[in-house]
Amino acid sequence: MIFSKIKATGAYVPEKIVTNDMLSQYVDTSDEWIRSRSGIERRHFSDGENTSDIAAKAAIEILKNGNINPLDIELIIVATVSPDYTTPSTACLVQSKIGASNAVAFDLAAACSGFIFGFSTADKFIKSGVYKNALIIGAEVLSKHLDFNDRSTCVLFGDGAGGVFLQASEEECGVLAEELGSDGSRGMSLTCAEKKASNLFNQAEEAKDSFLHMDGRTVFDFATRQTPKCILRLIEKSSISADCLKYVIPHQANSRIVEVISKKTKIPLEKFYMNIAEYSNTSAATIPIALHEMMQKELLQQGDYILMAGFGGGLTWGGLLVKI
Repeated sequence: MIFSKIKATGAYVPEKIVTNDMLSQYVDTSDEWIRSRSGIERRHFSDGENTSDIAAKAAIEILKNGNINPLDIELIIVATVSPDYTTPSTACLVQSKIGASNAVAFDLAAACSGFIFGFSTADKFIKSGVYKNALIIGAEVLSKHLDFNDRSTCVLFGDGAGGVFLQASEEECGVLAEELGSDGSRGMSLTCAEKKASNLFNQAEEAKDSFLHMDGRTVFDFATRQTPKCILRLIEKSSISADCLKYVIPHQANSRIVEVISKKTKIPLEKFYMNIAEYSNTSAATIPIALHEMMQKELLQQGDYILMAGFGGGLTWGGLLVKI
């Protein structure tokens, strides 16, 4: 049987750090207001780099850490909802920037669940024998879609990219259990950059803006109800008990959400890795950035079991129980 092994991780965040106090100079908010409601202390904002730029820098870090030749890459998936263009895809731009001319490249849009969806997709390609390896990146420049007159959303998001390189392996590793899900009936609770169907023969009113809009209460309720169920079902599907999990890597959206998830699953909060204070919500990039950070800190070793769980626009959710 073929498995998908994590060979290398990597990440990149823009150098510009924006603290809560810095934001409060422009937005009607405060450090205490933001931290108490989200756990966020700062975020990184692009200083001109677009999504393909930071995704490519994360990719280069992954290739360096895994001693991987870009010409050997067979598949590139970039999970993003903030692409440079509608077309070409961000993945194709990354392919060009890193010189991976032999790779098939495409984007995947599942918002904050995007990296989980991308990892799952690549896992299937590898397990079926279509490809022997894959580069999966979650990358977002959300700052270009923030309305800084809307303090309920603009303080929550940041920019960043992270990812993994998967390769085929005969040893039991990689994805041992998974769950992906979508609830389009609540999709309008998180929207960004609507484009009306308007043309020469159908004049539609232009959308008001290209900003990100979120019904925070609905998303909070969705996340705290669906994510614990997803985590418990993954544990039930696998032969791995919650006690055997080294860490749970949740989507870094809100520290209060993670606290609720911990309480509902009865998994100790200390097993949930969080870095939201530093990076805020970088959507599809939060989980791979956290995973890479954990690798750098040597918190994870070969043979460890982790559970990655995300939720986001669509609405979508997903979880993977993975053996490193």
